[in-house]
Amino acid sequence: MYYVYILKINNEFYIGYSEDLQRRIKQHKSKGEIELIYYESYLSKNLATTREKKLKHYGSAWRALKKRITA
Repeated sequence: MYYVYILKINNEFYIGYSEDLQRRIKQHKSKGEIELIYYESYLSKNLATTREKKLKHYGSAWRALKKRITA
């Protein structure tokens, strides 16, 4: 399983993907105060990286998701 996740680190959003979400969150804790805001799971690495890229590079994808998770 692969995960696309959104963290809030020191009041800034961070989008990433990982095969081991818990391990990745622990690694991010060294950057400051973090909060897991949202995650999605995928069966393949290709699907997860495609979604991560859409969220990072296409404002409309990020805006749509942000609207869903803050409503």
